[in-house]
Amino acid sequence: MKMHLAICNVKSRMNLRRFNRRRILGMLVVATLCGCRQDPLQARFKQSPPTRVRGIVWQLDDQTLHPMGNWERLGARELLIQWTAVDGVNYLPGAEGRAAARFPDWQRIAAEPWASKVIVGLAGRFDETAARANVAALIEESRKLAALPTPLHVAGWFFPLEVDSSWSDAARLGPLLAALPRPLWISVYDSANVGADTLSQWLASWLPPDVGIFFQDGVGIHAREANVARHYADVLAARFGKQRVRIIAEAFRPRQGGGFRPATAAELKPQLAVYDGFSVYLFDGPHYLNRDLVNELAGPENAAENGG
Repeated sequence: MKMHLAICNVKSRMNLRRFNRRRILGMLVVATLCGCRQDPLQARFKQSPPTRVRGIVWQLDDQTLHPMGNWERLGARELLIQWTAVDGVNYLPGAEGRAAARFPDWQRIAAEPWASKVIVGLAGRFDETAARANVAALIEESRKLAALPTPLHVAGWFFPLEVDSSWSDAARLGPLLAALPRPLWISVYDSANVGADTLSQWLASWLPPDVGIFFQDGVGIHAREANVARHYADVLAARFGKQRVRIIAEAFRPRQGGGFRPATAAELKPQLAVYDGFSVYLFDGPHYLNRDLVNELAGPENAAENGG
């Protein structure tokens, strides 16, 4: 981003080589009155406005059972939990089947400012192929999970079976989703890069009209640039309505040698700026967005008051 600096035209007949300290001080006062002088921290803040998102995603696993963060500094007030049961292991008390060795502290999470509202993920699988092969069983497992009481401020439900046009049998998911409560959301991506229009038409051919879409932007895995992801979101919103379309912004990047690393603030800021006007959720908070990165994204104002 370009930094905009005010330029003052301070006239002086003095020879610079003969300036003394008093004259230099006088020039600084004049410059300050003209608005030329600016605190470096303020200049940085104005140059790069604070990042704002609607929510944070949490891919619950044994390493992130106790999510801690200051994500509210980014404006996050909603938590999207990817799942509450995965590969047959349940993280909700009272669920059927095999219970996890430890549960998250759901009461504490419900009191967090970044979890004022929660979209509860249901039953899923780490392996996408296995999930698609067992979709009916996952729906039934999810139906039972959704009936369990929790202290969370539930704002909706998420069926954690990611869909894209490479799934030739996806249409059978449509009627099965009727068994799950509303508001209901699924996530969509485009691994084959068929394009926004083709993806939108494919979804419209089978997705129930009361199911919302979280579109995975693909920026973290370098599938596309953020401006292309924005085009996908615009096309989906034009077909399904903007209230049904939200964006999952990938807050990671490939790590040299394999795996993934957290994206830097310099990488995330322009990515998120492109999505202005859409509801954006960062994937994911516990794994990739520590306090220092959040503070850098949020900007310097009121850092101490917001967990900085």
